[in-house]
Amino acid sequence: MADIAIRIEGRAGRITLSRPKALNALSHAMANAIAAALDAWADDPAVDLVLIDGEGPRGFCAGADIVETWHAGRAGDFASGRRFWTDEYRLNARIARYPKPYVALMHGFTMGGGVGVSGHGSHRIVGETTQVAMPECTIGLIPDVGGTHLLARAPGRLGEYLGLTTHRMGPGDAIHAGFADSFVPEAAWPGLVADLTRTGDPSVIPTHPAPEASLAARQEAIDDAFEGADLASIVARLEASDWGHEVLKGLRHNSPLSMASTLELVRAARRCPGIEKALRREFRFSWRSAEMGDLLEGIRAQVIDKDRTPTWRDDLDRVRLEDVAAMLAPLGDDELTLPGL
Repeated sequence: MADIAIRIEGRAGRITLSRPKALNALSHAMANAIAAALDAWADDPAVDLVLIDGEGPRGFCAGADIVETWHAGRAGDFASGRRFWTDEYRLNARIARYPKPYVALMHGFTMGGGVGVSGHGSHRIVGETTQVAMPECTIGLIPDVGGTHLLARAPGRLGEYLGLTTHRMGPGDAIHAGFADSFVPEAAWPGLVADLTRTGDPSVIPTHPAPEASLAARQEAIDDAFEGADLASIVARLEASDWGHEVLKGLRHNSPLSMASTLELVRAARRCPGIEKALRREFRFSWRSAEMGDLLEGIRAQVIDKDRTPTWRDDLDRVRLEDVAAMLAPLGDDELTLPGL
C-alpha cells in the first residue's frame, strides 16, 4: 500500500511509514499491515530482526490518524474508532512481546501512536532531531497505545508530569525517561541500516554518549509537585511553587477530564504493571472518549478548525471523581481481549 513500505532486505524485515506530508500518521490500514508483517516474520528463518523507520525529514510518526475518528464520531459512528483502537492496541502488545529484535529509528516527531509502534520495541534509537511526546490530553484522549505503561516506569513522578503536560522530550530526556535506549547521530543512520540489514544482528548498534537530560536536573521539583493526590492538588502545588506557572499555562489548554484520568491510569500502571494490563485500562477510556468525553471537541480545536480554543466539559479545578471513574470503569463484554489476560 502507498502509505507504508513492507519488505525483506538482507536479514531484516523492514517497515517504513510513508506518509511524510502527514508526518507519517498511522492509519488503521497501516496498523493492520504492520501486524500482518510481524505475524509473517515471527517464524520466518529468513528474518532475524525487524527494522521500522519513517520517511521524510520531519518525523518518524506524529501519531494516529485522528481525522478519521473525528469524521466518524461526528456522524454518530463510534464503532469504527473502537475497531481501530482494538487493532492498534493488539499491535502494541505484539511489538512488546515480539520474539525477534525490533529496532525503531525514532527521528523527529515521535508522538502518540508513533510511540506505540516504536516505544515497546527491544532497541529504540533516537537522534539529534528526536522529539518524543504523549500529547493526547491536548485532544481529550489519554496517553494510550501502552503509554501509561511507559510513563509509569519513568523515574520518580516524571510519568505524571509527561502525561499531563504533554512535554516534548529531546533525545537525552527520552532515554532518561525510558522511552528510548540509544543515541546514534543521524548522519550515521544509513550506515547503521546497512549493517542491520546485512547482519540481522542488533549488536552492531554503536554506543554513543546520550545527550544531556534536562528533566533530570528538574526531577526533585517535578516529584514534589506531581506527587499530589489528585489533579487539584497538583495544580495547587504548581501555583505555590516558584517554577510552576509556565507549566500551568500548558495544563489550562488540556482536557481536565483527560488529565485527571491520565493521573489515575499512570498510577494504576505503577501499582499493577504490565503492558497488556495498561492497554486494557487505556481502552476503557478510549472506547468512551468520542461518545462521552472530550475527544471530538479536542480534535476539532487542534486539527480540524485549528482555533486552539476547545470548550472542555470540565474546569481544571472541578473534575468530578465519579466522572473519572465512569470513564475508566470496566466495559463488560466490550473489554479489550489480549493474549495473557
